[in-house]
Amino acid sequence: MLNTKQIVNIAWNKKFVIPAFNIPYLPMMKAVIDAVRDENSFALVQVARLEWEKFESKSLKAVRDEYECWKDEKHVRLHLDHVPVLDEDKLFVDYMTIIDEAIALGYESLMIDGSRLSLQDNIEATKEVCMVAHQAGLACEAELGAVLGHESGPLPPYDEIFESGEGFTRVDEAAKFVEETGCDWLSVAIGNIHGAISEGTRGQKKLAARLDVQHLKALKDITNIPLVLHGGSGIRNEYILDAINNGIAKINVGTEIRQAYEREMEKGDTEAGRKAVYTKTREIIKEQYMISGTADIISAAGKI
Repeated sequence: MLNTKQIVNIAWNKKFVIPAFNIPYLPMMKAVIDAVRDENSFALVQVARLEWEKFESKSLKAVRDEYECWKDEKHVRLHLDHVPVLDEDKLFVDYMTIIDEAIALGYESLMIDGSRLSLQDNIEATKEVCMVAHQAGLACEAELGAVLGHESGPLPPYDEIFESGEGFTRVDEAAKFVEETGCDWLSVAIGNIHGAISEGTRGQKKLAARLDVQHLKALKDITNIPLVLHGGSGIRNEYILDAINNGIAKINVGTEIRQAYEREMEKGDTEAGRKAVYTKTREIIKEQYMISGTADIISAAGKI
């Protein structure tokens, strides 16, 4: 059976994308997996630390247990999303304990996020986690640059962020970072932003972000590894498809499916929430990313 690193490499080489769907509420798990299977596509299902701290995914183990109930290895794998070294509230996190627990529970790839640190501190933390992940046979994702949106308080005006390139992943730093850490995938900042997660803003419509594809091309050329786009919800489709053709092999999707679920849950209807997630997930796969049928491409590549 192909591992997650091999699968992402197939997508990267063949220029299609692996979406990674966040699960902040456990009942979303089955809906996402059913949708991926029914589109004969492939995706990661994932949970970030903030989703058991600030939403209702409960714990790493609870998410793993729910995944085990519904998993289909032709179509999905389980990924540990953002484990920050310094979190959105500017508190240091015991990240190695979380990483070790995820490995013990059977997560199939993982992410360390040192993006709020200095370059050198980010390199050192990422290198440590990559070493542990690789010893366990797992791919490790890292982040360089500032993908804004999770911090408390309002964002600066988006046009100012984009035009200035504030927080964008620097090409020279990316080369040094990938070489010294050994990370397998790199999450980059090229105009993308996370959906808001604070109590006051999490239900608001997400800003329509743009992507600097020329900057992405430079990052692809210098790193020569699969790149990751966080904050994939709400970006215009032409930007997404252009990014996939220029190095993005994994896209995180959270806000679109989370808000679809939450709108129904405000009425107290869990089943309607699941149906909304299922419908939105199929729409994203088929109409936005155009990756229906990629499970067969991956399976065929694994037999070569």
